[in-house]
Amino acid sequence: MNKIGFIGGGKMASAIIKGIIESGVFSSKEIIASARTNKTLEQLKKEFNINTTLNNKEVVKNSKIIILAVKPFILKDILNEIKEYITNEHLIISIAAGISIKTIEEISGSKLVIRVMPNTPALVNSAMSAICCSSAVNEEQKNCALKIFNSVGETVLSEEKYIDIITAISGSGPAFYYYFINSIAKAGEKLGLDYETSLKLSAQTALGSAQMVLKTGIAPEKLIENVTTKGGCTEAGNNVLIENKISKIIFDTIDKTAKKAYELGKN
Repeated sequence: MNKIGFIGGGKMASAIIKGIIESGVFSSKEIIASARTNKTLEQLKKEFNINTTLNNKEVVKNSKIIILAVKPFILKDILNEIKEYITNEHLIISIAAGISIKTIEEISGSKLVIRVMPNTPALVNSAMSAICCSSAVNEEQKNCALKIFNSVGETVLSEEKYIDIITAISGSGPAFYYYFINSIAKAGEKLGLDYETSLKLSAQTALGSAQMVLKTGIAPEKLIENVTTKGGCTEAGNNVLIENKISKIIFDTIDKTAKKAYELGKN
């Protein structure tokens, strides 16, 4: 019997498998994964030396924890395929966006459901994952989910009613930060700096700034104040952001994204 099974063998599943093996949460011998093609399974076997199968039902029959790492549009079909093999001892963890805990419970018949919203920086062990648990999930099971997703980055526990906002901030958020990083790099290039140097400056500055927020505990407003000298360069740049109402643009971006996440979850 494997301890944990993955249905789906894509990039996110691979990142989680890598994380839990390297952190010692589970060994490769305790993991089984299914995928639609032999090519994907061969890659997983080669890279992680885990057990693999083309049969989703085999994953359920041979695991205690099931991670559903498939696209949202096929999740309901997968649940209908495996539901007869799900028992009251299985812990179901879904990383599919837009599919509620209630929907998973209704199709699978299980009350032990955890919904997780990770993001793509999991691929470099820097994920931000929000974890939402059904009322039946106990502390041991919750802590197990935390260990799994802490192995690929950071985690927060949240109520599911906030999941659309979380999707906008951290699920879709990397794309918004990439846009900002690239825009700064492009500005540097336009002013005469080569793009590679400008991109490195922009990306590392974003990383360092994020670390300042996370590691010092100093409020972003105070950190801005610390960098800004009256009448200086930073103040001149900040004034452009304020005059162009960038904070409103950012709010509208998050608001629109959260509303779209809500709409997708209703389908």
